[in-house]
Amino acid sequence: MQHGPLVLTHFFERAERYFFDKGIATFSGTGIEHTTYGDWAARTRRLATVLDQLGIGEDARVGTFAWNTARHLELYFGVPCSGRVLHTLNIRLFPEQLTYVVNHAEDEAIFVDKSLLGLLMPLVPTFTTVKHIIVMDDGVGAIPDDTHGFDLLDYEELLAGAGPAEFHVTDENRAASMCYTSGTTGNPKGVVYSHRSSWLHAFSTTGADGLAASEADRILPVVPMFHVNAWGLPHACVAIGADLVMPGPDLSPPALLRLIEGERVTVAAGVPTIWMGVLNLLDGSHDLSSLRALVCGGSAVPRTLSEGFREKIGIPVTQGWGMTETSPLGSVSRVKSTLDDGDEDTLADLRSTIGIPALGVDLRVVDQMTGEPVPWDAESRGELQAAGPWIASSYYDDPRSPESFTADGWLKTGDVVTVDSHGYMRIVDRTKDVVKSGGEWISSVELENEIMAHPKVAEAAVIGVKHPKWSERPMACVVLRPGEELTKDELIDFLDGRVAKWWLPDDVVFIDEIPKTSVGKFSKKTLREQFAGHTLPTA
Repeated sequence: MQHGPLVLTHFFERAERYFFDKGIATFSGTGIEHTTYGDWAARTRRLATVLDQLGIGEDARVGTFAWNTARHLELYFGVPCSGRVLHTLNIRLFPEQLTYVVNHAEDEAIFVDKSLLGLLMPLVPTFTTVKHIIVMDDGVGAIPDDTHGFDLLDYEELLAGAGPAEFHVTDENRAASMCYTSGTTGNPKGVVYSHRSSWLHAFSTTGADGLAASEADRILPVVPMFHVNAWGLPHACVAIGADLVMPGPDLSPPALLRLIEGERVTVAAGVPTIWMGVLNLLDGSHDLSSLRALVCGGSAVPRTLSEGFREKIGIPVTQGWGMTETSPLGSVSRVKSTLDDGDEDTLADLRSTIGIPALGVDLRVVDQMTGEPVPWDAESRGELQAAGPWIASSYYDDPRSPESFTADGWLKTGDVVTVDSHGYMRIVDRTKDVVKSGGEWISSVELENEIMAHPKVAEAAVIGVKHPKWSERPMACVVLRPGEELTKDELIDFLDGRVAKWWLPDDVVFIDEIPKTSVGKFSKKTLREQFAGHTLPTA
């Protein structure tokens, strides 16, 4: 057999040659902008020349501080295909965390959307290795008066003055891109993806038992391109020639619905909080007939969310599982043919799991005390661990790596799951979020799902609060749907019989909004800090 390197230039050249007439739509501050893969490819080659002209070194890290746009997609391929490393900066990190990741990665240049200059420029004096800041005009914002000594370069002017470059990357193990974790505890940790890992990940994503993406699709990655490579969708879409619909900065439910309708989106992917907002607006007036799949991940998908979409538009949510360290696709929840003759309740229960491992990934569930595999009985709980060709083996230049990997090289994910007899895994908690009451564990995720089954509840997060007798007891932080009223006693009565009595929350607090992490997950860390001194009511 011939040996050909698994490098991203193959995806790029395939789109350039065979799908030059397919399109990329970007919603910007000035409306919808359309381009083709042919025009995108020509600009991407000129971008590589720009990097040469700026003196950006071989293997140098190139930062992006940008929304989901066609320009960002140019960087997605122009940087790694020219031998550099793309470093997508999470715009929602705290300022001190952004400073840390830029300096830790040693970024030499940062490409920034004009609308985001106000967030980035105050931090520029704290960057130690950045030589160039290149501004991409997305139609919003202004150049600040104080540029801290930097001559801000215009992206379009640089491209206009550059000729096309040839790509010569041949080492599939070369670094292609890097992302940092959301840093919920301590500084973010860097994960470096190779050309090979990104290539294999894209293949698994496009497989029929993955996300089943094809050239005929029009795919909307709501998940940000600064978060785990937008779940690998940019790589996959370019590889297969699927049309891309980029949402830009407006991720509000009304804007997403307009995009899905107007651009006839077939597949859309985002975190649960995004789709909760969209579901609340579905009143029968929206034409979503083009959709064939709604993909959801990032945190456990409530059954009520998936079934809510099935009831309103006939399509349940397809749940995937993964994390920054897994590129991220680790598993997909699809009902196996041997199980699809069950009743709707059984099928809904299967769809609410994270499914079975994606092709190419190995997953195991082990007892955290003994390290032994737990029984596949849908009840025994253990930590989910992962291995595979697109699973990280360590963090980038980080002494914390050993604590996150087992002696035999498996990634400790921190997710607590159960496994049923068919291999379907269900997330019941994060190791750091489980409520430990009197030596027994209470699953915050399962309790949240039952609370969100109440028709008046929009969102719910459960945290453990200190208790003098039981060590911890669960407290529910609840956001009601607009215009609804609900009391603590009414909610407890609703839960009685749905969960074990000793799981019932000792307290319920109604809040306006549940704080979110930089990637849209519930920030239970913030809630624990907010209610650190909370006194539970006595019986």
